[in-house]
Amino acid sequence: MEKLVFSQGRTLVCGILNVTPDSFSDGGKWDTAGAAIAHALELEKQGADLLDIGGESSRPGSAPVTLEEEKRRVLPVLEGLAGRLKIPVSVDTCKPELAVLAVKAGACLINDITGFKDPAMIRAAADTGAGAIVMHMQGEPRTMQASPSYKDVVGEVKAFLADRAGALRKAGVKDIILDPGIGFGKTLEHNLALIARLAELRAPGCPVMLGVSRKKFIGVLSGGEPEERLSGTIAACVAGGADIIRVHDVAECRKAMLVADAIRRAR
Repeated sequence: MEKLVFSQGRTLVCGILNVTPDSFSDGGKWDTAGAAIAHALELEKQGADLLDIGGESSRPGSAPVTLEEEKRRVLPVLEGLAGRLKIPVSVDTCKPELAVLAVKAGACLINDITGFKDPAMIRAAADTGAGAIVMHMQGEPRTMQASPSYKDVVGEVKAFLADRAGALRKAGVKDIILDPGIGFGKTLEHNLALIARLAELRAPGCPVMLGVSRKKFIGVLSGGEPEERLSGTIAACVAGGADIIRVHDVAECRKAMLVADAIRRAR
């Protein structure tokens, strides 16, 4: 598996692979190693530039799983993809022990929804040479949507991401991606403000990733169940102008972003 190359002159597409029974959109579809491996290879074929594999649901209201259970879900998939998948892989976890094992099994990025607030997670990235995807979340999955509150959501998220990126850089982590955490302790208004002002979150040398795929705010605005929110997902991705988009529907979103990128270049 290769490292991620950012200088491609277009929006990169990160495919989502949830090896969980309870993720909000596709829980249970890829929760066996065989199904997950097949889907990973299919996402690569569809044009994914990066794959993000997660073994613990972080949907609103979800409960944490044990380290052993998360290892059981994730590691066989990484091991089964070794030598077969050519695109880079990120492991979506907040457990430093799993992060280290996942990198040893082939992942090159650690995606921590808690934003590397745990010093052990920073050490995991630094010691393994992995890159880091730093996400902002107010609260934790079980309670984050109870009553999200900010005085200045864009300013507060920007300050948090810059602080965590600084801590990672100080520890020697080189490749850092910033994610505002759409839907993670945010109201509809917070989400829209962050997407509209996404460019303000960028820091030198740190690309921004936007994860809006099939999320609830899209359903609030346009209706439909998670699997019916592709058009809204594409609209949010185009409007946001992120460096990387994290999506379930790789083929459709890649095609849409190729057109959007071409229009931006023509400006």
